[in-house]
This record gives sequence, C-alpha cells and structure tokens, in this order.
Amino acid sequence: MAGILAWFWNERFWLPHNVTWADLKNTDEATFPQAEDLYLACPLAFCIFMIRLVFERFIARPCAMGLKIQANGPQKAQPNAILEKVFTAITKHPDEKRLEGLSKQLDWDVRTIQRWFRQRRNQEKPSTLARFCESMWRFTFYLYIFTYGVRFLKKTAWLWNTKECWYNYPYQPLTVDIHYYYILELSFYLSLFFSQFTDIRRKDFLIMFLHHVTTISLITFSYVNNMARVGTLVMCLHDAADVLIEAAKMANYAKCQILCNLLFAMFAILFISSRLGVYPVWILNTTLFESWEIVGPYPSWWVFNLLLILLQLLHSFWSYLIVKTACRAISKGKVGKWNPLHVSKDDRSDIESSSDEDDSPPPNHKHHSSSSSISSSSTANGTNKNHGTNGYLTGATYPDEH
Repeated sequence: MAGILAWFWNERFWLPHNVTWADLKNTDEATFPQAEDLYLACPLAFCIFMIRLVFERFIARPCAMGLKIQANGPQKAQPNAILEKVFTAITKHPDEKRLEGLSKQLDWDVRTIQRWFRQRRNQEKPSTLARFCESMWRFTFYLYIFTYGVRFLKKTAWLWNTKECWYNYPYQPLTVDIHYYYILELSFYLSLFFSQFTDIRRKDFLIMFLHHVTTISLITFSYVNNMARVGTLVMCLHDAADVLIEAAKMANYAKCQILCNLLFAMFAILFISSRLGVYPVWILNTTLFESWEIVGPYPSWWVFNLLLILLQLLHSFWSYLIVKTACRAISKGKVGKWNPLHVSKDDRSDIESSSDEDDSPPPNHKHHSSSSSISSSSTANGTNKNHGTNGYLTGATYPDEH
C-alpha cells in the first residue's frame, strides 16, 4: 500500500518541475490546499442529502401544494397476473413475437397489451409533485452557490485578469472563501452522484453519470495541485445556467406556460453563450495558453486540460439538444404556445414519461379491440422524452395538444 500511495502521489506527476509536497505544507505564514481536506466532503455530502429530504418535505412540498400541483402519479395498469409475471421476471419491453403470444393467451389485441406494459412502466415513475420538489431543491442550491461565487469572485484579481491564476503558482495561499466554495461544491456533486441512482431516471443517465464523474474529478484535481483560482471560475460559470433551467422546470410543472417559455429562452441563450463562447475563450484559453506561457506544462497539467476539454464536448452535445428542441417546436408552428420542455408523441420514451398516460382500461376480450384501438389512438397522450442537458430538459406533464 505504501508503494501504491507513493506512486499515486508522485511529485513529478502532480507538481511543476522543482516543486515538492514539502514546499506546499501549511505554515504559520501561509495555508495551502491539502488532499486530506477533501475527506470532509464525504460526510458533508450525506448531510446535504439529508437537508434535501427535509427541504423537499417541509418547504418544496407546501410550495407545490400552494401552486395546486397534485401528487397523483401515472394511471395504474389493470391487475393481470400473467402480464405482471412477464413484466417482473422476463422483460419490461416485450418484442413483437412475445406480444403476439400474450395476445393469443389472454385473448387481448396487441395494442392493448402494449398499452398495459407502457402503463405498468409509467406506474413506477414519480409524480409531478416529486419532480417539482427535486427541481426546487436544485434551484435553491444553485441560486445560493452562484450568488456566493459571484460575491466572492468580484473581489478577486483573477476574475478580471486570468493570468493572475498562474502568477506565483503553485505557491498561492488558500483562503477561507476558496476552501468553503470548493468543499461545498464537491459535497453537492457527490450527493448528486449517489442520488442519481434513486432520483428521477432520465434518458441521459449515462451522460449525466459521465458529467458528475468529470466534475468531481476536476474539483478534486484542481484542489490537490492548487489550481483553485481557475477552478472557482469554472464552477461559477457553470452554476449560472443551472439556476434558470431549474426555474423553467418549476414553471413547467406549475403550468405557468408564458413564464416557462421565457425562462427556457433565457436559459438557452445563457447556456450556449457561456458554454460555447465564454468557456473556451475565457477558461480554456487561460488553462491551455496562459498557463503554458507562465508555468509550463507538466503531467497533471495535461490531465487537467483533458478533463476540461471533455467538459467542452459535453457542452456541445447539450447545446445541440437545446437547439434541436427549439427548432422542432418552431418548425411545428407552435411559437407563442409551444412548451419547450415538452416533446411530441413521436419522441416517446419509457425512461421518463408523462403522468398523463392513456386512461382507457384494457378490455378483456378481442372483440373490443377495434374500438379500443380507435379510442386509445385518439385519447392517449404522448409520453415525454427527456432531452438531457446536464439534467436540463425534462418531460412536461401536459398533453400533446398543449
């Protein structure tokens, strides 16, 4: 173990040439980031998760009730032992051959069985109330941490001149503000990393998983090798757009259509301009070029910049989804009444679905199939697809006509 730790904390990897860990030990005159400081983030992540539960129960839920957001979940599927056994033991997405077999066995038409499986999948999905509470928690945290970041950074020299991030590097003392900012952000993203397995499951689950891993790695990496100054810029820049998208989702769940459209438009403009404009011009420029000129490259410098470039690729992917969502709505002639957080029935997804599923109960015999199919096709609401942008676009609970 000692050999592994010595290899992992190799000074020639983590630090610039002629700098050792001994040079960055805390003294009476200066305090530097220490790797063991980050251990505090693990219990704090648990505390943040518990605070979230209390917040959602005693603050977000009453707010949702005041906005008349109901706790009703998706319609439950009609009890059927045979289909339930297939659903739980074999597959939640039966293929055409299995559907035909079940149709003969139950004397139901295929369309009705497909609807039963869709309703059964949606049965486990959270209600609009749960979605609102989750978004309100994230909105509150992002608003707080972004406000703190702006108030802290406007007093720093490196906000106005990014070269200050590298002067006298790595002998830059750690201030209380930077330490608090880092530990709180890391704790929050650790709580998100673990809670994503129990939260509302979205179609971009793997992309979000990659995003959380990249974010946690960047925060940890930049703290350990004392790139904290540029790290604070990255964190503050990313928190800005997150506030707006969570506010847009809350307006969406509360059915405040005009406000939802306005907030989404503001989010789209801010996200694309900050992630595809400010981030590469301001952040990547200083980490790739200004740091090269002032400090020079070393092994962990390359890793840090590769992680930042990976983040830029995720920005590009999410920006594409945002533009695609907006263009689809505009092309359908829904400007002025379109819901940007809702997509059409053709984009049906079983990962996150609307709670307004087909209300028609499955008939018991095939001679009902004709009327059942006509009824379902005319009354079924489209299931929503979550175009994930850092968890940004979630399915609305409105019918497709809205």
